[in-house]
Amino acid sequence: MELQLKIIGVVLIFLSIIHIVFPKYFNWKKELQPLSLINSQMMYVHTFFVALMVFLIGVLCLCCTHDIIFTKLGRQISLGLFVFWGIRLVFQFFVYSPELWKGKLFETVVHVSFSMLWLYLTVVFLLVYLDK
Repeated sequence: MELQLKIIGVVLIFLSIIHIVFPKYFNWKKELQPLSLINSQMMYVHTFFVALMVFLIGVLCLCCTHDIIFTKLGRQISLGLFVFWGIRLVFQFFVYSPELWKGKLFETVVHVSFSMLWLYLTVVFLLVYLDK
């Protein structure tokens, strides 16, 4: 499990860094113009804090691997991360519309890839929690 948590740490840090390109890739300058100032700024602020939390979870997995696996607090944190990523996995299928990816090669690859990533994170954190 230590190797799995280290891999997750690296992946999550990389994922957090990818958030930097979101405004340009999703053309937020144009797409968010119709929104009020507060709603537009909330997109940027929430994206920043999601990226920050994903980064910090990645650092936690890299730097505190042993503690996550072998301490009661670490297993409780793992349970929380299992719930978090499990809910994210559910959202992948029941919140995002299939219209966003069906029939589009790149978007389908991204959808399937992230679905597998969310499943991987969910399973690893559950296994860490259950392993005594």
